[in-house]
Amino acid sequence: MIAIIDYDAGNLGSVEKALQYLGETPVITRDREEILRADKVILPGVGAFGDAMRLLTQYELPETIRQAVQREIPLLGICLGQQLLFEESEESPGVKGLGILPGKIFRIPPGPGLKIPHMGWNSLTINPKSRLFAGIEQGAYVYFVHSYYLKAGDADIVAASTEYGVPIHAAVERGNLFACQFHPEKSGSTGLAILKNFLNIR
Repeated sequence: MIAIIDYDAGNLGSVEKALQYLGETPVITRDREEILRADKVILPGVGAFGDAMRLLTQYELPETIRQAVQREIPLLGICLGQQLLFEESEESPGVKGLGILPGKIFRIPPGPGLKIPHMGWNSLTINPKSRLFAGIEQGAYVYFVHSYYLKAGDADIVAASTEYGVPIHAAVERGNLFACQFHPEKSGSTGLAILKNFLNIR
């Protein structure tokens, strides 16, 4: 069973449809027991970092997410769901993230020809050791919608990176914990292949 965590801040519908296209029957839930008995867990997210952390806390989800990670249930954070796994964000000063992974979230600095939020397709430089990107060609394009980006505190967890005025850590993985800043569910055949790789993680 694939559990999509519902905390009123997610792009739930598009993630659900992509998984259904791949033959899965995901469950949208915020129930602790349902999440912890899932075969895979997805933490989606759109919106502001501080609001999302408030909602996660309101629904008593931070500890559930940490337990899922500790139990090595494969978990995938998407967009804001990636950012929340880290320590803090410039978007919401003073608000602590889940702190499961080392690193911080920064605002994309303005620059010539750069539109913020960054909305569009960017190519990836992929870590060849990544399980999430197995079989995905170097330079593959994926779809981003964001104003803030990750700077991971540990280079070893970076699975893919891109450039948009600054170097951006576009995806990370550590053990059975995975996350990406881009939207695989909106990234065509490449995104579906990435989701399929996640579904095949054991």
